[in-house]
Amino acid sequence: AMLDPDSGLSLTIARIVQRLKGSSLHSQLERQARVSLHKPEIKLESLKEDIKDFLKTSGWEKKLQNAVYSELNVFPSPCHPAAPPEHMKEPLAYMRKAQGSWEKRILKSLNSMCTELGIPLAQKRPVSEQKELLNKWNEMGTDEPDLSLFRPVYAPKDFLEVLMNLRNPNYENGEQPSFRSHLGLIQLPLKVKDIPELKEDFSELGLNLGQLGIDDSAQVPPELFENEHVRVGQKVLAEQDSAAAQQYVRQGCPTALRADLWALILNISSQPEDILYYEQLKSNVIQHDLLVDSLIYKDVKLTASNDDYYFVFEDYLYQVLLCFSRDTSVLDHFTYSSATPPKSYIRGKLGMEEYAVFYPPNGVIPFHGFSMYVAPLCFLYHEPSKLYQIFREMYVRFFFRLHSISSHPSGIVSLCLLFETLLQTHLPQLFYHLREIGAQPLRISFKWMVRAFSGYLATDQLLLLWDRILGYNSLEILAVLAAAVFAFRAVNLMEVTSLAAAEAVLADLSTLKVMPLLQIFLFATVT
Repeated sequence: AMLDPDSGLSLTIARIVQRLKGSSLHSQLERQARVSLHKPEIKLESLKEDIKDFLKTSGWEKKLQNAVYSELNVFPSPCHPAAPPEHMKEPLAYMRKAQGSWEKRILKSLNSMCTELGIPLAQKRPVSEQKELLNKWNEMGTDEPDLSLFRPVYAPKDFLEVLMNLRNPNYENGEQPSFRSHLGLIQLPLKVKDIPELKEDFSELGLNLGQLGIDDSAQVPPELFENEHVRVGQKVLAEQDSAAAQQYVRQGCPTALRADLWALILNISSQPEDILYYEQLKSNVIQHDLLVDSLIYKDVKLTASNDDYYFVFEDYLYQVLLCFSRDTSVLDHFTYSSATPPKSYIRGKLGMEEYAVFYPPNGVIPFHGFSMYVAPLCFLYHEPSKLYQIFREMYVRFFFRLHSISSHPSGIVSLCLLFETLLQTHLPQLFYHLREIGAQPLRISFKWMVRAFSGYLATDQLLLLWDRILGYNSLEILAVLAAAVFAFRAVNLMEVTSLAAAEAVLADLSTLKVMPLLQIFLFATVT
């Protein structure tokens, strides 16, 4: 049920006001307004206007604008007032149901590990252990606990199996012929964009515009574009305007400005209270031992520690991920995520709601590869609390969509369908060939998309890709890139005769250049 624009707007305004009322920005603005009362230029007869002018000239109005913009970017546009709250989580009932049963499976896996290993979900650390952890907080990687008995709760390929079995119950008898012609693994009637629509959405990536990440664009000499782009970037930073920054990074971020531009888009400014909050999370880690700590530890050991780019950040990864698991502010994102945080009951009180706690406290159970969401950010942010805030914001805006079942255009289900549709439409021979030999393309590309390509691309290329995720406030570019990679390696892929051989052709993406691939696929493909 769509609203008429006016009532939609007033609902949005009401919700944003409600959300900002509890924020530290609100109390800062009040404090500033009170301080301004003592200034000579503020007159009683024009009080309201004078305070407004003061907030404008002192930069507070910009801060408020960025906060509002941030809310608009994160929260979906409001549903009809009569719509039940779960519609904000996910409008399609069968998707909600599928997500629910997937969560039950994850919990079952977690609980059985608990029982097998005889380890509680959570326990207080003995004082001696607390001291030891505090002392080696910056070098947790040197520890080699025996984690052989721990296994990831699930890996991307388990999740893909679930998505392949999703069906819309209304189409069981196949009365929708057009969608039945989709020969990929995802059999769902969701609408995804075609190349003309993607071209329009990603128009800034066009061949006639300068791009960072393109070495030899015919139209614009790269060094000329780069110098000018850096100058504009510095101006955008000086203006401190989130919306302008978001538009700017669509053409890529200069390396020296990236950390500040991303922080501006995500509306992260390190305030003293943020650093304090991070310290509180840290002390929570030191006092309590959670089962997920071992899962996090094992994941970092299995992924980032073996990565040529990221192994140096091992200690940062533990710090950020352990603090993240304790952060109850992450629970907020479940109002617009199809997922629901798992509950655990205090021993002996099973099913009694007043004894229920969310477990882990942030409601997110990490899976195999989760730490790769953080790893690339370590290149940009070296101060733990800032790194932490950036990661948390990236997670609640984007990454959660890559491991939950929903119909959202940036959700993993839509990305899979978009990827398969692009291949089937624009590279039909390749698509049919791979399908015939039992090498369904999605079996290969799924892990790239779930990780937002982290750990697959060279870091400089990955950051250029993530620039565009932030710039377009969308993950759809992941599916476009995945299809572009297949297009790029099509000649070799046409020769393979097995899934293993196809995987070998696509095993190493570390030499790929993201921007030329995207441009060629979107703007040079004949449609």
